[in-house]
Amino acid sequence: MHFRNFSITLATEQTPQEPSPTNVSTREACLVRFSSHQFVLIPVVYCIIFILGLVGNSLVIMALCRPRSPKTVANVYIFNLAVADLVALTTLPFWATSYANGYSWVFGSVMCKLSSSILSLAMFASIFFITCLSVNRYQAIVRPFQCQQGTLGRAFIATFVVWGLATLTSLPTFCWREVKYIDELGVNACIMAYPSENYATWSAATALMKNLLGFLFPMAIILGCYICIRVHLKKDPGFAKSMRVRDRVLKLVAAVVVAFLICWLPFHILTFLDALSWMEVISRCHLTSMIDAVLPFGLSMGFANSCINPLLYYFVGRQFRDKLQHLFKLSLSQFNSGRETLSSSKTSSLKTAGSLKETDPGGDMERPLTHPLWVP
Repeated sequence: MHFRNFSITLATEQTPQEPSPTNVSTREACLVRFSSHQFVLIPVVYCIIFILGLVGNSLVIMALCRPRSPKTVANVYIFNLAVADLVALTTLPFWATSYANGYSWVFGSVMCKLSSSILSLAMFASIFFITCLSVNRYQAIVRPFQCQQGTLGRAFIATFVVWGLATLTSLPTFCWREVKYIDELGVNACIMAYPSENYATWSAATALMKNLLGFLFPMAIILGCYICIRVHLKKDPGFAKSMRVRDRVLKLVAAVVVAFLICWLPFHILTFLDALSWMEVISRCHLTSMIDAVLPFGLSMGFANSCINPLLYYFVGRQFRDKLQHLFKLSLSQFNSGRETLSSSKTSSLKTAGSLKETDPGGDMERPLTHPLWVP
């Protein structure tokens, strides 16, 4: 995942040769149009997503890191999914600032590379861990005996593999993302600085890679797992009796998958259309301008997935809800015990002061004690 590549803006920067209809693509001939409302609305949306996602995913990690929390395969994947979402959210303040400044990047070239690469890594990691959750549910229901052998060990190995693959898929972003001056905007922007002679080819290839590795292949695996699960449950003689129990087990993972599909499908559709425009399959200027205008909002929907997952864990996952409620009760009891200890120490100190005044012959007996609600 990356922010808008400024492809339409960068494509308007002509090479030293004289432009003519034979060497200028239709995409390059289109005028650059930006809507001013996105520079106001998108930063506000990003700030809201950042706050909600930061709180929600932090609570997920805290609940799963408790000493008594069971170490299951699903919890391992959910923990890493929350970490991936949290990592993606840490970059939002940078992008919100860039949008608010009209695409101007003020954080330097190093942060440009890091923020873009981290964002790309987190997106791929999220979909890969959701895929792992679906495969785990398939194994637990369809092949329960095989699933019990070396379960946690395989889960940790799969976790390392997922983070490794996500890192590899983010390498193009790390290599090509740079801070460049955009003449049309008059700002230094964080863009994908592909070679100018092959800019359209690189842009189309990167967009298609995101579609394939970040959406189509994982969704094919996910849907295949759930189809196999459903077929297996219907063949089970005790399906009618155990349907409610097993559906409850599937509900959390299914909700996470559906939320991912709803949040990221618009972005990937727009990314695919963007690739078609670079390949000149879509050649009309008003269509490319519409893609450029809507794509940032599709990306905002993708970001919203990072703060929806914790809500799904709480409202759909009963075990996680119980853990979170226990965590709140434990924190509240520790806070109350601390207040009671502080209150008792104050009371004893006040009584001691009063007894000293009674035994002190030189003390002023009519002087009132300090008000108990006053805290020094």
